[in-house]
Amino acid sequence: MKRFALWLLVVPVFWGCSSLETLALFNQAAEEPLPEEPHTRLVGDIAVPTGLQPVRVEAVGLVTGLAGTGSDPSPSPQRAALLEEMQTRGVANPNALLASGNVALVLIQGWLRAGIQKGDRFDVEVRTPSQSETTSLRGGYLLEARLTETAVLGNRLHHGHLLATAKGPVLVDPAADPKKGRLLLCRGRVLGGGVALKSRSLGLVLVPGSQNVRNSAQVANAVNRRFHVFQDGVKKGMATAKTDEYIELLLHPRYKDNVNRYIQVVRALPLSESAQERMQRVAVLKRRLLNPETAAEAALQLEALGPEGVDPLLEALSSENLEVRFYAAEALAYLDRREAAEPLGKIARDEPAFRVFALTALSTMRDVAAYDQLRELLSSPSAETRYGAFRALWAMDEKDPFVCGELLGGQFHYHVLDVAGPPMVHVTRNRLAEVVIFGKDVKLSTPLAISAGNEIMVTARSSGEEITVSKYTVADGDQKRMVSDSLDEVIRAIVELGGTYPDVVQALQEAKNCGALTARFEVDALPQAGRSYQRKRSDENRAPASSTEEEGGKLTPPSEAPELFQQRVANHNSSDAPAAEKEEKKPTADDSQRRTKGLVNKLLAR
Repeated sequence: MKRFALWLLVVPVFWGCSSLETLALFNQAAEEPLPEEPHTRLVGDIAVPTGLQPVRVEAVGLVTGLAGTGSDPSPSPQRAALLEEMQTRGVANPNALLASGNVALVLIQGWLRAGIQKGDRFDVEVRTPSQSETTSLRGGYLLEARLTETAVLGNRLHHGHLLATAKGPVLVDPAADPKKGRLLLCRGRVLGGGVALKSRSLGLVLVPGSQNVRNSAQVANAVNRRFHVFQDGVKKGMATAKTDEYIELLLHPRYKDNVNRYIQVVRALPLSESAQERMQRVAVLKRRLLNPETAAEAALQLEALGPEGVDPLLEALSSENLEVRFYAAEALAYLDRREAAEPLGKIARDEPAFRVFALTALSTMRDVAAYDQLRELLSSPSAETRYGAFRALWAMDEKDPFVCGELLGGQFHYHVLDVAGPPMVHVTRNRLAEVVIFGKDVKLSTPLAISAGNEIMVTARSSGEEITVSKYTVADGDQKRMVSDSLDEVIRAIVELGGTYPDVVQALQEAKNCGALTARFEVDALPQAGRSYQRKRSDENRAPASSTEEEGGKLTPPSEAPELFQQRVANHNSSDAPAAEKEEKKPTADDSQRRTKGLVNKLLAR
């Protein structure tokens, strides 16, 4: 008792003598930086991805159905290759067919994207050789061709393994004007005309110093703990350790339209981590998630944790900062949490810089909340938001009665959507042949006279008159359909008379040009990646965290468009020319040095 009383007397004296020092210690502790994240080895610390680059496949092919705009190809390795292919397929008198003027030799080129699966479709580009006398490919049809990797060696074409086939109607730019030259008329696309014959797997390569059986197995186990599928009731992981330095990686279905994000999440997987280490790391990631400069990486690592990363992501949805809300909602969408739907829908509607990623994330969800958000966006005044929402709904469930539409004439996807908003007609030049009409009562104004390909005319001589869709051919005689001014009826009549998707697109383009189309007309109105986001004033005082941030508070999210909205624009530079037209180059000293670099060094240099 005496000792207790003595202690009570000593405490005030101590406090009085050292209160300033004690207060300083408390202030110093409050100002100390947050503890660093516990050093957990991630997959990305010892492995880099491979198989992400597209593979070019090529062939020499034949376009038929040209109304005298084709040509007889001059002697060349390409003609020889085509004649050999025609003879293999049993074509009688191939030289006479080539001389008819109704066919054209074309060079075919396509790109097999990363992670493409056997049976998946892709676009192919066709063009006539530079010395060809063909004047137009409009109205043509590409006969089936076999696509391989191709190289020119010793003035001869050398082919690799058969990887795909291609065929279908050729879409030529409807705006191409013969009076301005034949360049655009002699190039075209076959939308979804390519079919992959083999699946392309992704992979992880261990970096030098980490290449051993133990690490290879550890990486595969880390991936399989997080990503797997069930086949015939059997659980199957996405990774297989093939060698002491290479791990084969299958594409998880949830990320089929965003391969880049899948790779990012895989690289954010922990190799091994105790329960206590994970708790400490989650606490640090939670704080980093609330900082817009570190939110993207923190969200990826929390997504990689699966259900254990959900709580911090949910808390971040209430942040006042848009970037923080977006990155948290995006990660939650890939974890299929319904709480992500509303913030992603709002961001897709209001913020163009994040729109493409928000729509892609919504498309991966299987919750009705995401479906409702996308349905609402179909009535947006923004063309890219409307069509982006439609494509996301298609990716979510292409059999949904609202978006499934029909395969019109067995050729192209056709959709008439009963939605609010201004009427709009959308066509594609990428991915697949598709016409989407937003609004049920789109009309054509009369009088009008437009073409749908080489053989079909759409006419009405006076205002209010019925529209005549006519086809004139020597073989089949004249055929006519009388329809109302409904765009839907006109499109169906064109297809009934044998019109193709390129014919319908040409008719729509001409109707727009002459003012007969009463709806807005859009081609490939897709949300884009690489746009800048203007940070709020309250965030502009923060020091830039990386080179992605520009002066004035602008931020460009450093990512390519997900596969769902990716489009390849034809590049007509010589570097992108088909191998069949490239000249063989003599190797240089620099080329030899580049070839000596190892695979891992090349990957690390990317």
